[in-house]
Amino acid sequence: MCGIYGFVSNEEHSANEILEGLKLLEYRGYDSWGVAVKSGKQIFVDKNIGKIGSAKLKPRKSNLGIGHTRWATHGGVTIKNAHPHLDCKQNIAVVHNGIIENYQELKQDLIKKGHRFVSETDTEVFAHLVEEFLKKDGFATAVRKAFNVIQGLNAIVVMSSVSSEIVAAKTGSPLIVGVGNNGFFISSDAVGIYGHATKALFLKDNEMVVLGKNLQLISLPRGNKLTPEFEKIESKAADKGKGEYKHFMLKEIMEQPAILQNIAENYQDIIADLSGKIKNAYGTYFVGAGTAFYACLAGTYLFSKIAKLHVNTAPASEFNYLEDFLTPKSLVIGLSQSGETIDVIEPLQIAKKSRAKIIAITNTKGSTIYRMADEKILLGAGTEKAVASTKAYLAKLSILLMLAFAMKGQIGKAQNLLGQAAKEIQSIFSPRYLKQIQMLAKVMQSKEHIFIIGRGMSYPSALEGALKIREVSYLHAEGIAGGELKHGPIALIEKGTPCIVFAPNDETYAAIMSNAMEIKARGGVIIGISYKNSEVFDYFLQVLDLQDATILTQIVPLQLLAYYIAVNKGFDPDKPRNLAKSVTVK
Repeated sequence: MCGIYGFVSNEEHSANEILEGLKLLEYRGYDSWGVAVKSGKQIFVDKNIGKIGSAKLKPRKSNLGIGHTRWATHGGVTIKNAHPHLDCKQNIAVVHNGIIENYQELKQDLIKKGHRFVSETDTEVFAHLVEEFLKKDGFATAVRKAFNVIQGLNAIVVMSSVSSEIVAAKTGSPLIVGVGNNGFFISSDAVGIYGHATKALFLKDNEMVVLGKNLQLISLPRGNKLTPEFEKIESKAADKGKGEYKHFMLKEIMEQPAILQNIAENYQDIIADLSGKIKNAYGTYFVGAGTAFYACLAGTYLFSKIAKLHVNTAPASEFNYLEDFLTPKSLVIGLSQSGETIDVIEPLQIAKKSRAKIIAITNTKGSTIYRMADEKILLGAGTEKAVASTKAYLAKLSILLMLAFAMKGQIGKAQNLLGQAAKEIQSIFSPRYLKQIQMLAKVMQSKEHIFIIGRGMSYPSALEGALKIREVSYLHAEGIAGGELKHGPIALIEKGTPCIVFAPNDETYAAIMSNAMEIKARGGVIIGISYKNSEVFDYFLQVLDLQDATILTQIVPLQLLAYYIAVNKGFDPDKPRNLAKSVTVK
């Protein structure tokens, strides 16, 4: 989940250049950050806790440097625990993404050999392991041997002041090497090498790369030389930042109509192709985590209602325990914004071993999930920098809606509905509508609990809406299937408890309105999101009836509500506490 960035160059770069690279990767973790550069024969380390923000470093020049932005796993958020970590002699610097599962045993052994530790992290163990192996081996061999003795899914980048090299190895978490005119760059995300490199090497699991005067690719564990397979780096438009918006989250919410329109206009061929594969599969399974799982769950409702087809889904982290039903005729469709979510990668790896066909629906070309899939669909949502996903969620729903209609031979109807949905979302952004949501946010910001209910296709919307509020405003919000209220949750309703009710113009309307009345009778405050007002509602946010596409539009008021509650409470909605964009550890 952490961001890694570094370079080995023929030219001297500033330590601040690493810092700027880390800012592009900060969505991967922002508990703390650090930079290590070689200057002369020494390694100089600068690190701090908190977000990078406008931080600047001493203007040291260097040909060799690595940096890291952290999401804490082992050890608290302190300067000592921030990466990079050094060995006893301070000749080795290490940054790391993942978890070294056997670090405690290794640490105890190293302490007995005289090594001194200054942090609580598992990462520091690796620096001392390399130092120990250097007593008999060269730098690259020492890193390889150290990597071979650690357990778990890890991406590790190591620099040496003595050999002036960077060595990196991975099993699980991503690492990309960029090859430029004046040296090599390494990053945990391709965004880190744009503008620096003309081609890239995406490291595979159990591969190690040595970057110095040239590039060597080596297999693990034995160290056999491999022939690198480079990919051309596509030109990428410069990131325009937040523009007129105060936060990326609001900017990304506002970009949603254009994304829906793009999918409606340009995805019919790839959707038609995928629908044919689903028809020929013996069992189709959607796999996702967090917001992506709620998109998967919505997909099961869409396929049932529109395509009259049963599709299985499960949270990605639970899919491993349901793997026995997979066969070579199965089709597993993995959904992930980043394409690096470990909870999604693992079940896809299991599916591959079962020889099932893998489809990736992701926003990130070249990501691990993208590369391991037999077929891929890119969301085309553009970079999503806010940790709480918004536009990628709607892009996934749009693709699943089109797929469901394609199964019925009605792609044209789906395209029309997506176009209507884009217009309806744009109307939600009107000053009058936004003022309603901002007023409601002021009412809600002081509450301790918020409940959101829906039935049918609105149930995933209730779950996703609650997640958005939890993620960025830290209010306890719970999404509930309307019919489950009487089976326990209604005991939590008391006078003044806010409850958001999704009441679309479909077969669920009468039943969900009965649930709303049950809550109101117990003193609950009802916020209706519906195509028409009702006397049951204390507050009303209108979302026009778009038939099956209402699932796309009804979530947008909740995205905005979550955003404005967070802002009112003084929180940064782009970087919520304890969260990171790309979840690469279990």
